[in-house]
Amino acid sequence: LTFETALKLRGGPSLVLAHSLGNNVFRYFLEWLKLEIPPKQYIKWLDEHIHAYFAVGSPFLGATQSVKATLSGETSGLPVSEGTARLMFNSFGSSLWMMPFSKYCRADNKYWKHFSGGTRKDHHIHQCDEQEFRSNYSGWPTNLINIEIPSIRGLEAYPSVSEVAHNNFSSIECGLPTQLSFSAREISDGTFFKAIEDYDPESKRLLHLLEKSYHGDPVLNPLTPWDRPPIKNIFCIYGIDSKTEVGYYFAPSGKPYPDNWIITDVIYEIEGSLFSRSGNLVEGNPGPTSGDETVPYHSLSWCKNWLGPKVNITRAPQSEHDGSDMQVELNVEHQEEADIVPNMTRSPRVKYITYYEDSESIPGRKTAVWELDKGR
Repeated sequence: LTFETALKLRGGPSLVLAHSLGNNVFRYFLEWLKLEIPPKQYIKWLDEHIHAYFAVGSPFLGATQSVKATLSGETSGLPVSEGTARLMFNSFGSSLWMMPFSKYCRADNKYWKHFSGGTRKDHHIHQCDEQEFRSNYSGWPTNLINIEIPSIRGLEAYPSVSEVAHNNFSSIECGLPTQLSFSAREISDGTFFKAIEDYDPESKRLLHLLEKSYHGDPVLNPLTPWDRPPIKNIFCIYGIDSKTEVGYYFAPSGKPYPDNWIITDVIYEIEGSLFSRSGNLVEGNPGPTSGDETVPYHSLSWCKNWLGPKVNITRAPQSEHDGSDMQVELNVEHQEEADIVPNMTRSPRVKYITYYEDSESIPGRKTAVWELDKGR
Protein backbone atom coordinates (compact mmCIF):
# COMPACT_ATOMS: atom_id res chain seq x y z
CA LEU A 1 0.00 0.00 0.00
CA THR A 2 2.89 2.36 0.78
CA PHE A 3 4.49 1.73 -2.61
CA GLU A 4 1.20 2.08 -4.47
CA THR A 5 0.30 5.30 -2.64
CA ALA A 6 3.74 6.75 -3.38
CA LEU A 7 3.30 5.94 -7.07
CA LYS A 8 -0.03 7.74 -7.19
CA LEU A 9 1.24 10.78 -5.31
CA ARG A 10 4.62 11.12 -7.01
CA GLY A 11 3.92 9.63 -10.41
CA GLY A 12 6.97 7.36 -10.40
CA PRO A 13 8.55 4.32 -8.76
CA SER A 14 10.25 4.38 -5.36
CA LEU A 15 13.80 3.89 -4.16
CA VAL A 16 14.23 1.22 -1.48
CA LEU A 17 17.10 1.61 0.98
CA ALA A 18 17.39 -1.29 3.43
CA HIS A 19 20.00 -1.55 6.18
CA SER A 20 21.15 -4.74 7.95
CA LEU A 21 18.10 -6.74 9.12
CA GLY A 22 15.92 -4.46 6.99
CA ASN A 23 17.19 -6.39 3.95
CA ASN A 24 15.70 -9.59 5.41
CA VAL A 25 12.40 -7.75 5.87
CA PHE A 26 12.46 -6.51 2.28
CA ARG A 27 13.28 -10.00 0.99
CA TYR A 28 10.31 -11.38 2.89
CA PHE A 29 8.10 -8.66 1.44
CA LEU A 30 9.11 -9.61 -2.12
CA GLU A 31 8.24 -13.27 -1.48
CA TRP A 32 4.97 -12.34 0.22
CA LEU A 33 4.09 -10.18 -2.79
CA LYS A 34 4.25 -13.24 -5.04
CA LEU A 35 1.31 -14.70 -3.13
CA GLU A 36 -0.67 -11.46 -3.09
CA ILE A 37 -0.80 -10.60 -6.79
CA PRO A 38 -1.20 -12.73 -9.94
CA PRO A 39 2.15 -14.27 -10.99
CA LYS A 40 2.00 -12.63 -14.41
CA GLN A 41 1.71 -9.23 -12.73
CA TYR A 42 4.65 -9.69 -10.35
CA ILE A 43 7.48 -8.34 -12.54
CA LYS A 44 5.22 -5.62 -13.91
CA TRP A 45 4.34 -4.49 -10.37
CA LEU A 46 8.03 -4.34 -9.39
CA ASP A 47 8.96 -2.36 -12.52
CA GLU A 48 6.18 0.14 -11.89
CA HIS A 49 6.73 0.59 -8.14
CA ILE A 50 10.47 0.07 -7.43
CA HIS A 51 13.15 1.80 -9.50
CA ALA A 52 16.16 0.77 -7.41
CA TYR A 53 17.05 -1.23 -4.32
CA PHE A 54 20.03 -0.27 -2.13
CA ALA A 55 21.15 -3.16 0.11
CA VAL A 56 23.33 -1.62 2.82
CA GLY A 57 25.33 -3.87 5.16
CA SER A 58 23.07 -6.81 4.41
CA PRO A 59 23.70 -10.10 6.29
CA PHE A 60 22.91 -12.15 3.18
CA LEU A 61 24.11 -15.39 4.79
CA GLY A 62 23.61 -14.34 8.40
CA ALA A 63 25.81 -12.71 11.03
CA THR A 64 28.08 -14.55 13.45
CA GLN A 65 27.38 -12.16 16.33
CA SER A 66 23.80 -13.43 16.48
CA VAL A 67 25.29 -16.71 17.79
CA LYS A 68 26.99 -14.84 20.62
CA ALA A 69 23.80 -12.92 21.42
CA THR A 70 21.81 -16.17 21.59
CA LEU A 71 24.20 -18.07 23.84
CA SER A 72 25.89 -15.52 26.08
CA GLY A 73 24.30 -12.15 25.36
CA GLU A 74 25.32 -9.04 23.43
CA THR A 75 24.77 -5.77 25.32
CA SER A 76 25.55 -3.47 22.35
CA GLY A 77 26.50 -0.79 24.86
CA LEU A 78 23.29 -0.99 26.89
CA PRO A 79 23.70 -0.71 30.69
CA VAL A 80 22.54 -4.29 31.31
CA SER A 81 24.28 -7.55 32.12
CA GLU A 82 25.06 -10.04 29.36
CA GLY A 83 22.60 -12.49 30.91
CA THR A 84 19.82 -9.89 30.75
CA ALA A 85 20.81 -9.06 27.17
CA ARG A 86 20.59 -12.76 26.33
CA LEU A 87 17.09 -13.06 27.80
CA MET A 88 16.00 -9.95 25.90
CA PHE A 89 17.49 -11.04 22.57
CA ASN A 90 15.98 -14.51 22.75
CA SER A 91 12.56 -13.09 23.58
CA PHE A 92 12.39 -11.55 20.10
CA GLY A 93 10.76 -13.60 17.36
CA SER A 94 13.43 -12.23 15.00
CA SER A 95 16.34 -13.43 17.13
CA LEU A 96 17.09 -16.30 14.72
CA TRP A 97 16.60 -14.25 11.57
CA MET A 98 20.30 -13.40 11.28
CA MET A 99 21.60 -16.84 12.25
CA PRO A 100 24.39 -17.95 9.86
CA PHE A 101 23.49 -20.60 7.30
CA SER A 102 25.14 -22.49 4.46
CA LYS A 103 25.25 -21.09 0.96
CA TYR A 104 25.00 -24.66 -0.37
CA CYS A 105 21.58 -25.50 1.13
CA ARG A 106 18.41 -24.33 -0.57
CA ALA A 107 14.66 -24.82 -0.47
CA ASP A 108 13.20 -26.13 -3.72
CA ASN A 109 9.47 -25.84 -3.11
CA LYS A 110 8.09 -22.67 -4.69
CA TYR A 111 5.93 -21.58 -1.79
CA TRP A 112 6.66 -23.97 1.11
CA LYS A 113 10.40 -23.46 1.21
CA HIS A 114 11.66 -25.87 3.84
CA PHE A 115 15.19 -27.14 4.30
CA SER A 116 13.49 -30.45 4.85
CA GLY A 117 11.41 -30.52 1.67
CA GLY A 118 8.20 -32.53 1.40
CA THR A 119 5.03 -31.53 3.20
CA ARG A 120 4.49 -29.10 6.05
CA LYS A 121 4.67 -31.81 8.70
CA ASP A 122 7.42 -34.02 7.35
CA HIS A 123 11.09 -33.31 7.93
CA HIS A 124 13.60 -35.03 5.68
CA ILE A 125 17.25 -34.59 4.72
CA HIS A 126 18.19 -31.01 3.90
CA GLN A 127 18.34 -30.06 0.24
CA CYS A 128 22.07 -29.34 0.17
CA ASP A 129 24.51 -29.54 -2.72
CA GLU A 130 27.25 -32.16 -2.57
CA GLN A 131 29.70 -29.30 -2.08
CA GLU A 132 28.26 -28.76 1.40
CA PHE A 133 29.62 -32.12 2.45
CA ARG A 134 32.84 -31.93 0.44
CA SER A 135 33.86 -28.49 1.70
CA ASN A 136 34.73 -27.37 5.21
CA TYR A 137 32.63 -25.10 7.41
CA SER A 138 29.61 -24.77 5.05
CA GLY A 139 31.65 -22.37 2.95
CA TRP A 140 32.35 -20.07 5.92
CA PRO A 141 35.90 -19.26 7.11
CA THR A 142 35.70 -21.65 10.09
CA ASN A 143 33.31 -23.52 12.37
CA LEU A 144 31.16 -20.88 14.02
CA ILE A 145 30.66 -22.65 17.34
CA ASN A 146 33.12 -24.70 19.38
CA ILE A 147 31.50 -25.60 22.67
CA GLU A 148 32.40 -27.65 25.72
CA ILE A 149 29.46 -29.78 26.82
CA PRO A 150 29.21 -30.09 30.61
CA SER A 151 29.78 -33.47 32.20
CA ILE A 152 26.38 -33.23 33.96
CA ARG A 153 22.95 -33.17 32.36
CA GLY A 154 19.47 -31.86 32.93
CA LEU A 155 18.50 -29.62 35.83
CA GLU A 156 21.78 -30.33 37.62
CA ALA A 157 23.52 -28.37 34.87
CA TYR A 158 21.68 -25.23 35.99
CA PRO A 159 22.43 -24.62 39.66
CA SER A 160 20.49 -22.09 41.65
CA VAL A 161 22.27 -18.97 42.84
CA SER A 162 22.44 -20.37 46.37
CA GLU A 163 24.00 -23.61 45.13
CA VAL A 164 26.66 -21.67 43.26
CA ALA A 165 27.48 -19.75 46.42
CA HIS A 166 28.16 -22.98 48.34
CA ASN A 167 29.97 -25.04 45.73
CA ASN A 168 33.29 -24.89 44.00
CA PHE A 169 31.95 -25.70 40.55
CA SER A 170 35.34 -26.41 39.05
CA SER A 171 35.58 -29.62 41.09
CA ILE A 172 31.96 -30.77 40.88
CA GLU A 173 32.82 -33.49 38.36
CA CYS A 174 36.03 -35.33 37.66
CA GLY A 175 34.95 -36.21 34.13
CA LEU A 176 36.32 -34.03 31.33
CA PRO A 177 33.82 -32.06 29.22
CA THR A 178 33.32 -32.91 25.55
CA GLN A 179 34.10 -30.27 22.94
CA LEU A 180 31.86 -30.17 19.89
CA SER A 181 32.09 -28.00 16.77
CA PHE A 182 29.23 -26.78 14.59
CA SER A 183 29.13 -25.31 11.11
CA ALA A 184 26.70 -22.70 9.79
CA ARG A 185 24.43 -25.44 8.40
CA GLU A 186 24.31 -27.24 11.74
CA ILE A 187 23.26 -24.01 13.43
CA SER A 188 20.51 -23.08 11.00
CA ASP A 189 19.05 -26.59 10.64
CA GLY A 190 18.69 -27.03 14.41
CA THR A 191 21.44 -29.63 14.92
CA PHE A 192 23.25 -27.37 17.37
CA PHE A 193 20.18 -26.64 19.52
CA LYS A 194 19.35 -30.34 19.66
CA ALA A 195 22.90 -31.11 20.78
CA ILE A 196 22.72 -28.77 23.79
CA GLU A 197 19.06 -29.22 24.78
CA ASP A 198 20.08 -31.36 27.78
CA TYR A 199 22.39 -28.61 28.98
CA ASP A 200 20.56 -25.37 28.27
CA PRO A 201 16.89 -24.60 29.05
CA GLU A 202 16.70 -22.06 26.20
CA SER A 203 17.54 -24.51 23.42
CA LYS A 204 14.19 -26.32 23.22
CA ARG A 205 12.27 -23.07 22.91
CA LEU A 206 14.67 -21.74 20.25
CA LEU A 207 14.45 -25.03 18.35
CA HIS A 208 10.65 -24.77 18.39
CA LEU A 209 10.87 -21.17 17.16
CA LEU A 210 13.32 -22.19 14.43
CA GLU A 211 11.11 -24.99 13.12
CA LYS A 212 7.80 -23.14 13.39
CA SER A 213 8.65 -19.59 12.33
CA TYR A 214 11.54 -20.18 9.93
CA HIS A 215 11.64 -23.69 8.44
CA GLY A 216 7.85 -23.83 8.53
CA ASP A 217 7.06 -20.31 7.39
CA PRO A 218 4.36 -20.38 4.66
CA VAL A 219 5.99 -17.59 2.65
CA LEU A 220 9.73 -18.17 2.89
CA ASN A 221 12.40 -20.08 4.75
CA PRO A 222 14.74 -17.11 5.17
CA LEU A 223 17.69 -19.28 6.24
CA THR A 224 18.44 -20.05 2.60
CA PRO A 225 20.56 -18.15 0.04
CA TRP A 226 18.88 -15.29 -1.78
CA ASP A 227 18.93 -15.09 -5.56
CA ARG A 228 18.93 -11.67 -7.22
CA PRO A 229 15.43 -10.20 -7.00
CA PRO A 230 13.94 -9.09 -10.35
CA ILE A 231 14.28 -5.36 -9.62
CA LYS A 232 15.54 -2.95 -12.29
CA ASN A 233 18.54 -1.56 -10.42
CA ILE A 234 20.31 -3.11 -7.45
CA PHE A 235 23.18 -1.55 -5.50
CA CYS A 236 24.82 -3.67 -2.82
CA ILE A 237 26.87 -1.50 -0.43
CA TYR A 238 28.96 -2.65 2.51
CA GLY A 239 32.13 -2.01 4.48
CA ILE A 240 35.21 -4.26 4.42
CA ASP A 241 38.65 -4.58 5.98
CA SER A 242 37.58 -4.30 9.63
CA LYS A 243 38.30 -6.84 12.36
CA THR A 244 35.18 -9.05 12.42
CA GLU A 245 34.15 -11.96 14.63
CA VAL A 246 33.66 -15.22 12.71
CA GLY A 247 33.75 -17.93 15.39
CA TYR A 248 33.53 -18.59 19.14
CA TYR A 249 34.65 -21.02 21.81
CA PHE A 250 32.09 -21.52 24.58
CA ALA A 251 32.38 -23.37 27.88
CA PRO A 252 30.17 -23.83 30.97
CA SER A 253 30.63 -20.86 33.28
CA GLY A 254 29.54 -22.55 36.49
CA LYS A 255 26.86 -19.88 36.93
CA PRO A 256 23.08 -20.36 36.73
CA TYR A 257 21.06 -19.73 33.59
CA PRO A 258 21.05 -17.32 31.73
CA ASP A 259 24.77 -16.85 32.47
CA ASN A 260 25.61 -20.55 32.12
CA TRP A 261 27.91 -20.12 29.09
CA ILE A 262 31.10 -18.12 28.86
CA ILE A 263 33.13 -17.22 25.76
CA THR A 264 36.64 -18.57 26.21
CA ASP A 265 37.99 -17.46 22.84
CA VAL A 266 36.97 -15.57 19.71
CA ILE A 267 38.11 -16.06 16.11
CA TYR A 268 38.46 -12.92 14.00
CA GLU A 269 38.95 -12.33 10.29
CA ILE A 270 41.33 -9.51 9.42
CA GLU A 271 43.49 -8.77 6.37
CA GLY A 272 42.74 -12.11 4.73
CA SER A 273 43.70 -14.19 7.79
CA LEU A 274 42.05 -15.72 10.85
CA PHE A 275 43.31 -14.92 14.34
CA SER A 276 42.21 -15.86 17.82
CA ARG A 277 41.59 -13.27 20.52
CA SER A 278 44.99 -14.12 21.97
CA GLY A 279 46.62 -13.31 18.63
CA ASN A 280 47.32 -16.84 17.39
CA LEU A 281 46.87 -17.67 13.70
CA VAL A 282 43.88 -19.98 13.10
CA GLU A 283 43.54 -22.45 10.23
CA GLY A 284 40.49 -22.10 8.01
CA ASN A 285 39.25 -20.57 4.78
CA PRO A 286 39.54 -16.79 5.18
CA GLY A 287 38.32 -14.54 2.39
CA PRO A 288 40.48 -11.96 0.59
CA THR A 289 39.52 -9.35 3.19
CA SER A 290 37.33 -9.02 6.28
CA GLY A 291 33.85 -7.74 7.05
CA ASP A 292 32.43 -4.53 8.49
CA GLU A 293 33.13 -5.38 12.16
CA THR A 294 29.63 -6.86 12.62
CA VAL A 295 28.87 -9.01 9.55
CA PRO A 296 31.62 -11.23 8.07
CA TYR A 297 32.83 -10.60 4.55
CA HIS A 298 31.56 -14.02 3.44
CA SER A 299 27.98 -12.94 4.18
CA LEU A 300 28.19 -9.31 3.01
CA SER A 301 29.72 -10.22 -0.34
CA TRP A 302 27.13 -12.87 -1.29
CA CYS A 303 25.52 -10.31 -3.58
CA LYS A 304 28.59 -10.54 -5.84
CA ASN A 305 26.90 -13.69 -7.09
CA TRP A 306 24.27 -11.40 -8.59
CA LEU A 307 26.88 -9.96 -10.98
CA GLY A 308 27.14 -11.44 -14.46
CA PRO A 309 30.06 -13.20 -16.20
CA LYS A 310 31.73 -9.89 -17.16
CA VAL A 311 32.33 -7.18 -14.57
CA ASN A 312 33.77 -3.67 -14.76
CA ILE A 313 35.80 -2.75 -11.66
CA THR A 314 36.72 0.77 -10.58
CA ARG A 315 38.72 1.69 -7.48
CA ALA A 316 38.98 5.25 -6.23
CA PRO A 317 40.01 6.95 -2.97
CA GLN A 318 37.14 7.80 -0.66
CA SER A 319 38.58 11.26 -0.06
CA GLU A 320 38.61 14.06 -2.60
CA HIS A 321 40.82 13.31 -5.60
CA ASP A 322 41.52 14.60 -9.10
CA GLY A 323 40.89 11.32 -10.90
CA SER A 324 44.52 10.52 -11.62
CA ASP A 325 44.63 7.86 -8.91
CA MET A 326 41.58 5.93 -10.12
CA GLN A 327 42.11 2.35 -11.28
CA VAL A 328 39.85 0.64 -13.82
CA GLU A 329 39.54 -2.93 -15.10
CA LEU A 330 36.95 -3.64 -17.79
CA ASN A 331 35.19 -6.90 -18.63
CA VAL A 332 36.83 -8.93 -15.88
CA GLU A 333 35.87 -12.60 -16.00
CA HIS A 334 33.55 -13.61 -13.16
CA GLN A 335 32.87 -17.26 -12.44
CA GLU A 336 29.46 -18.20 -11.06
CA GLU A 337 29.43 -18.83 -7.28
CA ALA A 338 32.97 -17.38 -7.03
CA ASP A 339 34.28 -14.20 -5.47
CA ILE A 340 35.84 -11.57 -7.69
CA VAL A 341 38.91 -9.67 -6.47
CA PRO A 342 40.54 -6.83 -8.43
CA ASN A 343 44.20 -6.95 -9.42
CA MET A 344 44.84 -3.40 -8.26
CA THR A 345 47.41 -1.59 -6.15
CA ARG A 346 46.55 -0.27 -2.72
CA SER A 347 48.27 2.47 -0.73
CA PRO A 348 48.33 1.54 2.99
CA ARG A 349 47.25 5.02 4.12
CA VAL A 350 44.36 5.45 1.70
CA LYS A 351 40.77 4.27 2.17
CA TYR A 352 39.25 3.20 -1.14
CA ILE A 353 35.83 2.47 -2.50
CA THR A 354 35.75 -0.30 -5.07
CA TYR A 355 32.85 -0.49 -7.55
CA TYR A 356 31.88 -3.74 -9.27
CA GLU A 357 29.39 -3.26 -12.11
CA ASP A 358 27.85 -5.93 -14.30
CA SER A 359 29.15 -4.98 -17.75
CA GLU A 360 26.60 -7.11 -19.60
CA SER A 361 23.49 -6.04 -17.77
CA ILE A 362 20.18 -6.46 -19.54
CA PRO A 363 19.14 -3.04 -20.89
CA GLY A 364 17.18 -1.25 -18.20
CA ARG A 365 18.53 -3.52 -15.44
CA LYS A 366 21.73 -2.94 -13.52
CA THR A 367 23.63 -4.72 -10.75
CA ALA A 368 26.46 -3.05 -8.83
CA VAL A 369 28.44 -3.79 -5.68
CA TRP A 370 30.25 -1.09 -3.70
CA GLU A 371 32.93 -2.07 -1.17
CA LEU A 372 34.04 0.67 1.23
CA ASP A 373 37.31 0.24 3.11
CA LYS A 374 36.70 0.50 6.88
CA GLY A 375 33.02 1.26 6.23
CA ARG A 376 30.47 0.33 8.90
